Parts: sequence; structure tokens; C-alpha cells
Amino acid sequence: MKDFWNKTWGVFAEKHPKAAKWIREGGLFVIVSNVITVFKMLLLMFLPGAFAFLGDRAFGFPGIEITMFGHTFPWYIIGYGPDEGGVAYFVAYMIIMFVFEVINFFIQKYVVFRNYEKPAKQGAIYFFAFCIITCIVNSINCIWKGGITFAIPANLAWLKEIGTTVLNGGVSMVVFFFVNKWIFPETKKEEKITD
Repeated sequence: MKDFWNKTWGVFAEKHPKAAKWIREGGLFVIVSNVITVFKMLLLMFLPGAFAFLGDRAFGFPGIEITMFGHTFPWYIIGYGPDEGGVAYFVAYMIIMFVFEVINFFIQKYVVFRNYEKPAKQGAIYFFAFCIITCIVNSINCIWKGGITFAIPANLAWLKEIGTTVLNGGVSMVVFFFVNKWIFPETKKEEKITD
């Protein structure tokens, strides 16, 4: 079966090299992103408890009051209100995001997109994109957590976290695929390009 797959893929890749590259990169990107999303989700279920001493007071910007479905909550571009875990959740979320984005950066760069340039310039662009995408996704997530999921019973809090992770991971994944494709052009290992 393995020989059949290798031969079939080899013929396809030879006839359609650009399509094969997109399929390989896209497939690996989705697999890596989903594995990382699962780890983020698992940690988001437990790590905020480690920062409970920080409290659940609101922390974020701009904190505009919004009412949805009869429920009023603060909307943040970055940060969380008391109902979403406040400071403790924000700190845990940002630690998880930072650690896994660093891991993701190197896996995407070297394994998925096969780019062997020096990482400094790409890391700066990736970090900038991460900040922008995080603010956009967090502002959407704030509406999800504050306005839509308020009716979810406490014993189903895990459902809220799964939705948060899927929303964050899904939107980020689509945008980051194109960002990564742009900042990680394929290079040959023996022909490293310098900054």
C-alpha cells in the first residue's frame, strides 16, 4: 500500500508540482495546527487555576459595555472580563499562546514550509502578525465568551473552552497559513539564505 501511495503521489507531484506543494504544505499545516490547538485547549482547561491568586477582576482594553441577548458584558480587543476569568485567565492564555506559537514557528518554518533562512527577520514578522491576529481573534472571542456562551451551565464549562480554542485556532489557522506561506518561501537546506 505504501508503494502504491508513494508512486501515485510521485506521479501527481511530477505532473502538478505547484498543486502538490500546496497540498503538502496545506495538509501538514492543518495537522500541525490542530495538534497544537489540542494542546492549547488542554492547558486552557487547567492553567488558569494556577493563576487564580491574581483574581478574576477585569483586565483589558477598551472594555466597552455591550448587550447581547439580554446579557451585558465588557468587550475587549485584548483581555477578559470577570465572567471570562479576568486577569488569571488572560495571563494563562497569553503564556499558552506565546509558548505554543514559538513551537509552531519553528515547526512551520523548517518542517512544513521547508525554509532554512535565518529566523530573526521572519520571527519579527511572525510576532507582528501574531499580535494583530490575536487582537482580532480575541475581540471576536470576547463576544463568544461574554455574549453567546453566558447561558452555558457551569458543569459544561469545558464546552466554552472547546469553542474558544476552536474559534481562536480556526480563524488564526486560516490567516496564518497565508502569512506563513509568504514569510517562509521554500529554500534548499544546502543553500541557506542570509538575512
